[in-house]
Amino acid sequence: MTPFAIAGVQMYVNALQPNIDGMMHRLDVLMARFPWTQMVLFSELAPYGPLDRFSLPPQNEALDRFCAAARHHKVWLIPGSMFLTAPDGQIYNTAVVINPEGEIIRRYAKMFPFRPYEAGIAAGAEFCIFDVPDVGRFGLSICYDIWFPETTRQLTSQGVEVLLHPVLTGTSDRDAELAITRATAAQFQCYVFSVNGLGAGGLGKSCVVDPSATVLHQSAGQEDMFPIEVDLSVVRRQRETGMKGLGQVLKSFRDRSVDFSVYDRSSGTDSFLHALGPLEIPQQGTRAGLHVDVPANLALEEDLKQPVVGIGAVPFPGKTSSG
Repeated sequence: MTPFAIAGVQMYVNALQPNIDGMMHRLDVLMARFPWTQMVLFSELAPYGPLDRFSLPPQNEALDRFCAAARHHKVWLIPGSMFLTAPDGQIYNTAVVINPEGEIIRRYAKMFPFRPYEAGIAAGAEFCIFDVPDVGRFGLSICYDIWFPETTRQLTSQGVEVLLHPVLTGTSDRDAELAITRATAAQFQCYVFSVNGLGAGGLGKSCVVDPSATVLHQSAGQEDMFPIEVDLSVVRRQRETGMKGLGQVLKSFRDRSVDFSVYDRSSGTDSFLHALGPLEIPQQGTRAGLHVDVPANLALEEDLKQPVVGIGAVPFPGKTSSG
């Protein structure tokens, strides 16, 4: 058995003022209540909120404070992510991994910004993998990344056993994300820690899922801190014998008989994708994807042909005007 205690922190995030002090306070409370915690994960963009106008240089005072806090509490710390401006002026949604000595050992720029809504954010191109000595191998992805199974495939093919996944989701697709989180854990036989924020940081519903797709913890819509002790021997056993003695999906993928031509951009296999419209925010009344050309004034013309039955007497479908 290789137990390791990871805590997620689901907290209220302000959009127009820094959240650093609040994060520090919650970290202090967490460690006072659960001193056995060994790693702490905050939600995406928790330090400064979702507005890229608050982007900082790659080295900044907030990171210095996080490093000092990790060293003080002797924990691994992933303080969510923040917008950082590279020397070339591009802005990246970046997470850092800080070890218990207070050193930043990895930086990860989100590979799939939530475009077209995050059109001004550059995409990262390097994966984040790190080892916790005598424990196991960890990987990092951010929010929309998990919608693309190729990201987790790359991480787990290199031995990642725990996927740390900070998110900022305040929209109606959070339930879909939770389904994807469970599917990811089962497909890639790994633990998944999906930590969302509140307020400007999301609508909560953080969750922890084990390699058999069992939900170990599910937050609701209030602040929450949840240390979960994982057992990485469960990951290793399941990858050898299958989930519940059944599907050995990583080995099956390794021993596959096919290479997927869709990943060769010159193969033409993905021609359908190029037939789709531009990646843009839908506008009012859009008919994109419906493939039906209806004149904009057709509905009005049809309305004008209908008899007037009097104010307040418009019948419901299936009913006469007399009720």
